[in-house]
Amino acid sequence: MVVQVTPRIRHGNKAMEGREQKVEANILLLGAENVGKSALTVRFLTRRFIGEYGDIESIYSHSDKIDGREICFNIWDSLCPQNSEDAGQISDRQLEWTDGFILVYSICDRASFNVVRRQVQRIRQAKSKLSAPVIIVGNKRDLQHRRAVSSEEGRLLALSADCGFFEISAAETYHGVLVVFHELLDLIREARTPKKGAAGFRGIVRSMSAVFGRKRTE
Repeated sequence: MVVQVTPRIRHGNKAMEGREQKVEANILLLGAENVGKSALTVRFLTRRFIGEYGDIESIYSHSDKIDGREICFNIWDSLCPQNSEDAGQISDRQLEWTDGFILVYSICDRASFNVVRRQVQRIRQAKSKLSAPVIIVGNKRDLQHRRAVSSEEGRLLALSADCGFFEISAAETYHGVLVVFHELLDLIREARTPKKGAAGFRGIVRSMSAVFGRKRTE
């Protein structure tokens, strides 16, 4: 079972989407240690579940064809700083690189949920990344008997910050992981599409500037 909350819909230009042939998406995975970031990544890339990983930070590239278009996923599987005071930190380099975020916590570990809460705040404070979509993932749903963070808490955090939200088990199912990455891809593509209202406003500004310009030269 996958629990999902979808952020507010960002309307895109379907004509542009239809002409789009190749999409490249840089996805940054964040979260505390031992929450399953690497397990999610490898599950998505290979369909296999591997439970234990060393302290390795990697960027993976994976190409796929979705709806007739070639998609290249670049996935940065990040490490969480060992110092608890720095656990919520995100570097400027990461913020500049990414097109979208997946923030992972374990439903069995409240401290990891608090790390995600701090990381959401950091992302929302970065003005350059206000349009980059964020999905919060509560992992290890198969360990209900050890739950320390309720589904409702995850939903409320996501709703308060306009993020997507899923509860999944990377150990139990490939489908839930697939849905997370594909949902983020859709949000990235929508964020890249020019908004009709914004374009119209810019057009009005240009028109007014041209009119006033002509008046000054008369």
